[in-house]
Amino acid sequence: MQPLIDNARTFGQRPEEFAKLAEGQSPQVLFITCSDSRVVPALITGARPGELFELRTAGNIVPPYASEHPTGEAATVEYAVEVLGVRDIVVCGHSHCGAVGALVRGDDLTAVPAVRDWLAQATPRPAGAAEDPEVAEGVQSHVLTQLLRLRSYPCVAEKLAKGRLALHAWYYEVHTGAVRTHRPQTDTFEAL
Repeated sequence: MQPLIDNARTFGQRPEEFAKLAEGQSPQVLFITCSDSRVVPALITGARPGELFELRTAGNIVPPYASEHPTGEAATVEYAVEVLGVRDIVVCGHSHCGAVGALVRGDDLTAVPAVRDWLAQATPRPAGAAEDPEVAEGVQSHVLTQLLRLRSYPCVAEKLAKGRLALHAWYYEVHTGAVRTHRPQTDTFEAL
């Protein structure tokens, strides 16, 4: 913890670098990814403060849209699309994902009921080889499922229909730093 505290103490000693941020934000991208500490959207994309609007959830799950019981995730998506006017949404899964790995393997999660119940929203269960530590196939199919889920959000569907929004599926390899994107034409994940 101490290195984090030390950095936080010196971080605010450059106010001229941050003064413009007080004027507001205008990110062009909503970046939805896992809460995993090895996945750092700004590091992966090279984004500066104010350039990415982030949504991080265990397993980068986008829950089903339900207007009668709104979620924080739905509110974040709606705000990004309707208020900030993002033009792109990236759903980025990653190798070695504990959440998707648990789903692929069918792990017993009774000891962590909140995790179990959250991951239950990831249906259908991602495909993939249970013995693959990278869970590449499982993560990639899971990311595509989350994109489909996003399409059911009214604000996303409306902007997609008007050509004002694009959805992107990414797969990040934590062990190499490589990023792959889904190519619908070939239904494969290829290097950016």
